[in-house]
Parts: sequence; C-alpha cells; structure tokens
Amino acid sequence: MRISYNWLKQFLKIDWTPEQTSELLTDLGLEVEGIEAYQSVKGGLEGVVVGEVLTCVKHPNADKLKLTTVNIGAEVPVQIVCGAPNVAAGQKVPVATIGTTLYTPEFEAWTIKKGKIRGEESHGMICAEDELGLGTSHDGIMVLDADLKVGSLVSDIFEVENDQVFEIGLTPNRADAMSHLGVARDVRAGLIQKEINLELITPSVSAFHVDSRTLKIDVEVINKELAPRYCGVTISGVKVKESPKWLQNRLKAIGLKPINNIVDATNYVLHELGQPLHAFDAVKISGNKIEVKTLKSGTKFITLDGVERELHEDDLMICDAEKPMCIAGVFGGIHSGVTETTTSIFLESAYFNPVSIRKSAKRHGLNTDASFRFERGIDPNITEYALKRAAILIQDLAGGEITSDIIDLYPKKIKDFEVRLSFENAKKLIGEEIPKETIKRILTSLEIKVNNVTEAGLGLTVPSYRNDVQREADIIEEILRVYGYNNIATTEKLNASISSTTKFEDYKIQNIVGNQLASQGFYEIMSNSLTTPNYVALSEQLNEAHNITMLNPLSNDLSVLRQSLLFSGLEALSFNINRKRGDLKLFEFGKTYHGYGDKREEFKHLSLFTTGNQWQDSWLSSGKKSDFFYLKGSIVAILERLGISRYNEAPTQTDLLSEGLSLSLGKTRLVDFGLVKKPILKHFDISQEVLFADFDWDATLELVKRNKITFQSINKYPEVKRDFALLLDDHVTFEAIYKIAKQSEKQLLKNVNLFDVYQGKNLPKGKKSYAVSFTLQDENKTLTDKQIDKIMSNLQKSFENELGAELR
Repeated sequence: MRISYNWLKQFLKIDWTPEQTSELLTDLGLEVEGIEAYQSVKGGLEGVVVGEVLTCVKHPNADKLKLTTVNIGAEVPVQIVCGAPNVAAGQKVPVATIGTTLYTPEFEAWTIKKGKIRGEESHGMICAEDELGLGTSHDGIMVLDADLKVGSLVSDIFEVENDQVFEIGLTPNRADAMSHLGVARDVRAGLIQKEINLELITPSVSAFHVDSRTLKIDVEVINKELAPRYCGVTISGVKVKESPKWLQNRLKAIGLKPINNIVDATNYVLHELGQPLHAFDAVKISGNKIEVKTLKSGTKFITLDGVERELHEDDLMICDAEKPMCIAGVFGGIHSGVTETTTSIFLESAYFNPVSIRKSAKRHGLNTDASFRFERGIDPNITEYALKRAAILIQDLAGGEITSDIIDLYPKKIKDFEVRLSFENAKKLIGEEIPKETIKRILTSLEIKVNNVTEAGLGLTVPSYRNDVQREADIIEEILRVYGYNNIATTEKLNASISSTTKFEDYKIQNIVGNQLASQGFYEIMSNSLTTPNYVALSEQLNEAHNITMLNPLSNDLSVLRQSLLFSGLEALSFNINRKRGDLKLFEFGKTYHGYGDKREEFKHLSLFTTGNQWQDSWLSSGKKSDFFYLKGSIVAILERLGISRYNEAPTQTDLLSEGLSLSLGKTRLVDFGLVKKPILKHFDISQEVLFADFDWDATLELVKRNKITFQSINKYPEVKRDFALLLDDHVTFEAIYKIAKQSEKQLLKNVNLFDVYQGKNLPKGKKSYAVSFTLQDENKTLTDKQIDKIMSNLQKSFENELGAELR
C-alpha cells in the first residue's frame, strides 16, 4: 500500500523527515518497505528559468532555425538557437540552462550542453511543454505570462510537487490502516507516546447541504444481510472534465491514473478515508430506482473492462428497475458508469458483507481497490460521512447541485465492541508491567474508549473500524505495539527444557536427509502446491480427472493442486537458468494431491534435481558434469543413511523420464530417477539435461520406522582386497555380479565394488570388461592365503557358470 507523505501531513502537521516517520510507522506495525521520491514533473524543472527573448533573427545557415538572444537574469544575455516557428522577440519563455537535465515522455534523461548548431553557438534551450513534461504539445515553444520576472524558477510558477511515498507492507488484519486517515491515526498515537500531541485534522463536511430535491432515486435493499448499510445521494448539473493538477498529483503519487474529475474524486476519498464509493450516471438508472439484491445464477453481465461475466446466485448486485449495473463492492458495469456526457450522478457509499465481497471477487478473478477494502472489513459508521465528503469534493471539481436528501438504509446498527482488559493478563503476555496511566493513554490515543476503571482492569469500547480488535489479547497487542516492542527489556536468562521421546517423528528424518543433501551442495526449494492444470498434459500417466481444482483460484496458473513435484521444480530451474545460473542441485520435500471421485488423497515426496556441473570451474580443476551416476550416488547415500541397504533395481516405468531406474523393496517403490524427457524440458524453455529423482517419502518413512538400529564393535582383524577383471556379455549388469558374489560367500565377503568398465578396442563385439574388487574379512582371526584363494576360486567359478564370464 502506498501512502503519500504530503497527503498524510494534511491530517497531521508533522515536521519530521520521511525517514523518522518511516521508522515510527514500522515500530507501530505498519512496516515501511521503501520510500520513493515523487515529482509531479520528472526532474522538478530544476535549472529551468523564465527568460525574455530580446532578439530573434533567421539563422544564417539554416532556413528553419532562428538565432535568439535571451535574458535569463544573468549579467549577459545568452545566445540560443531555436527551431520553434512561434518564437519571437519580446516573449517570456521557459529556458533550460546549461547542465539542466530533461526527460523524454519515456523518462529517458538527457542533459543540456553548450554546443554549436549549424556553426552558431547555443547556450541553452527554449522549451516546448512536452520537453518540460508539462503537457503533450510540441507545436512550438511555451509562451509564458508577460508579467513574470526574468530569472525566476519555472518550478514555482507551475507548482511542481515534490513528495515522498511510503510503501507499506500492510498485514491483512489492518483494514483500518488502508487509508491516509487510518495511517494518520496510528502516527498520532505513536507521537502521543513520545509526548508529541498533535491534532488529527479530518475533512469538514459542514458545507454539505441539499440545494433542491429535483432528482430522487428510490433505493430498496432486498438482501440486507449482504448489504447492512447503503447510502446514496444525487448530484445534478455536473460537468465531467479533467481533474485539477493538485488532485492528479495526489493520485499519481500513489500509483493511480487520473480519469476524470468525478471518478478521481471517488478514488481520492477512497484513499483518503478508506471508504469505497461508486458514481452511477443517473440518466442510465432505469425507473429511477436502485435495487440491491442477488440475481439468478448464469445471468450475463458486462463489467467496465468489457468482459462478459456469468453471475453466481450469491453475487450481490446493484441493479436498477430493469438490469444489473454493478457487482457490489467489486466492479462497475460498462453501461452505467460516468462518461464525458454525464450531467447528473447517483453517488453510492455502502458497507457490504466482507465474506460476500471476498467470494465474488475471487469467483470472477477481480481485485480492485474497492474489493481489497470491502473484503477485509471497512468502518460501517463512516459511510454517510464519506458520502458527504465526496459530494462536496465533486461539487468543487465539477460544479452541480445536491438534488436529493441522503438515503441512509441502516436497519440494524453495527455496534462497537465491548472488551474487558485485565492488568494482570497484560503483564503476563507482555512480560513487563506497563504503568496503568500509560496503558490508558495509549488506548485513548487509539480512540478506544475507557468506560470504567478498577484496580484489576479496564472496561473498554473498541470503535467499529477496528474489526481486528475483539479480544483481550488483541487489546494487549495494541498496547504493546504503541508502547514499543523495543522498549520491553530483554531477559538475561534463557530457560529451555530437553524433551525425550521414543515416538517416531518424521520431521527429524526429514531434517537428517535435508542436512545431508545440503552438505553435498544441494539447495532446498519450497514451491507452491497450486499450479496450472495444463501440466498434466505433459504426461499420459497423470490424469486431468484426478486434478483437485480450487473453488476460488487467484488465476488459471494457480487453479489446481499439483500431481507431481517435477513441474514446480522445473519452473525453479528455468527461472535460474534464464538468469545465468545453470549449475544447480535442488531438493524439495512436498506433497502431491489426487482426486478420485469424491475421495481426496495426498502423498509425501522428496524430489531431487541436478543439472549443469557438479561444482564450478576453478584453477585446480574444471567443473564435472552432473550425470546419472552422480544422482544415483546421492540417492544411495540417502538410503544408506536411513538404514535401507537392500533394494531391487529395475528400469523405471514413469513416462516423465526418457531413461532411468526404479529402486524398490518387494512391491514397495522407493524412488524413480533418471533423465527428464526433452519435450517436457522444452515446455519450460530448458535446453540442458536435467536429472530428476522422485522418492515416495511415505513409503521411505514406513521402512525407516520398521528398521531397528544395530551396531557392532570395530573388527580388529585386517581386511583383504582382491580384484577380478571379468569379460562379460554387454547386457550383464553389476547388480548381477553383486548378487552372485554375495550368494557364493555369505560370511567373509564384506564388500563388492566396481571400479572400472571398458568396451571397445581389443574386446570381442558384444562384450565388455568389468574391473571388480572384493573385500574379505574374518571377525575372529586373520585370513590365510589358502582361505582367500579358495573364496576367489569359488567366486570365479560362480561367475563363469552363471554369467559366462572369462578372466582377462
């Protein structure tokens, strides 16, 4: 949310620097994320002065140029070459002096320098209005008022506004602070705590009066639950035109585009007081009647953006006697808004049910300044005041007369909240005793009324605009944020308790694996569980019918729950690769979601991604590419760390991978991993190889839960290593060698390791060579050469008989 400092100072005559005010706002819980300078004219017309053209003659070397001498208030007039057709002696003109920076309409800066144009020196520039940012005309130079003083600043003449704009990261509960008035209230409370008592200056509406009663619009609120309060008034004889510069500057400073004086006035009051308003062209209201109601589901309605929408039966609509005109609190209709031909308006100010507005806005994918406030809950008791304020402002800007009494339908008044505060509870929650008088002063500064005082606590009434303060804990939070979190002393003693439990806790396993991956150079990512429904089309094994669709999606790209962690990970990879970060190792713990008719299921997964090099190039070594076996090593290390060492390998069956393996234990799939298919990578604009692993984390945790921790003493007898170079058919896998070796020697064979693979020259076609090492060890004695030779002989025979192996 953007707050103009100049605008804020209309409520509080504060002379602090923007930085001081920013610090106070942040301390009060309205965190300032940045301060941005705003100028109504880019550059502020700095260096542009009033000049008087003394002479103007034809340029000797150019037909379309003029040679002028201009008095700019210096000791000596300056010579300026000018190409404008309307320049003439005796004119007062804006002159950009040497060193002045001007800006193009696209805000590109350029600086005025001394130069020669067609052989004649030029010491500045006589400017057109578009060159100064004061308009769009480039027909000629600006001719200023003849009474202006030579050398005076043009910025003073055109009242260039310089402002500082706070970007506030507002929390959703603070609906009361979604306006300059709301922020001013908080600043005043913070200042009072610092013993600076400033008056809160609110706009006066005493000038409001009914001029005549010639245009009456009847209003009927049919659905009172969704529209607890509805106010309106008519204004006739208005003239729709451009807003004055001061109003345009206020709106531009906070990022709004001025439209016309009527719409700008409603937007101004919205951001001034926090009350959304809407102006209808009164001529377009059929039957001179407003009905606030819901319509049949499927009713067509075209909104201001020209989009035809189908209404839901719960959408609250503002209708006339024949047709809908506006989605209440969200967006106006294209056929009832104010245009250049409008001469009379019906001005609406209302309080709508926040839940209803929120659902309608989400349902139609609309997010407006009005819905942003309505759905969080505005002040129901400011409605009439804001209406009067807007009506007076519209009269000042567009003329016209108030031609009806104010209609105010408020059958059941929303009462202020009653809360009881215990001093003892405040002390417990805050951790420090704040003086009672200080508490009372803080609450009073926040316009919270103190009804009664006892030794034990206070009886309070909270104004209705603070709909987030309804409990004692909320009151204590208000006290603390104004008192200042930084003013609470920090204890010098830290107490902690150590808990011991035998219960299996899956988050601990997750932390173990996460730490292990981080130590290997992987980075953890956390992606959104919401995704686009289009991703299921990238796999035949993912079914669109299994998508769980959101009822009120923010957008189509976030409308379903994901069925795979692959696509959100590829989004992260693509984002980084496109920013020149192509060497990546990522992991994510997350869930996938699947719908089977009325049944909903979710599954835990661990996903790994590797692409590019394993490490960066250095003077010592070049980066090695992440490959299939690097990923497999990381996967095996995870399984071994969790005590899972027995599993089967088989080609993966998932169609997300072009090639890969699936590790399983019995019928339980543990992990699929391999190369992601190129068509999938192309969809994410990724041209380099990506390796992906998908752990069934639920199944993995179940195995870990059943595993029993075993340990043994370190063997004091030496181990022995022997190697074989085996010539095998090229379809034989190392896994087959491993299994045969373990079956042949179950007691003394401790490890089998493949350390070299060769295919090619000097080997028969269809053959390959495996270099395999075998580690032998006896737990009770030192092995003899005779024992070792016997074991190796048995291994050799087993390989020859079962695999057709030959020793090289």
